[in-house]
Amino acid sequence: MDTLMSFFSGLCLLVGALICVSGAVGVNRFDDFYTRMHAASVTDTLGAAFILIGLMFISDQFIVIAKLMIILLLGLIVGPTTSHVLAKAALKNG
Repeated sequence: MDTLMSFFSGLCLLVGALICVSGAVGVNRFDDFYTRMHAASVTDTLGAAFILIGLMFISDQFIVIAKLMIILLLGLIVGPTTSHVLAKAALKNG
């Protein structure tokens, strides 16, 4: 059981890291502000979620898992909201 949890943890951490790297490549490759922002916001939210889930698999204490869940929920709410506000401000200001 411990080996299985370690495997899923490593898999989630690897997938999260690859998603974050692909977002960084997208930010460097795209030429428009909105496509760059989209690449950064989507991959940041998804990559951070996978990394936090991977850390939850590693942890054996309930309080640590609860804190990681709170961080995950706040990240899933705050990340897209700030991206939306930034895009709206950029559209309004030209």
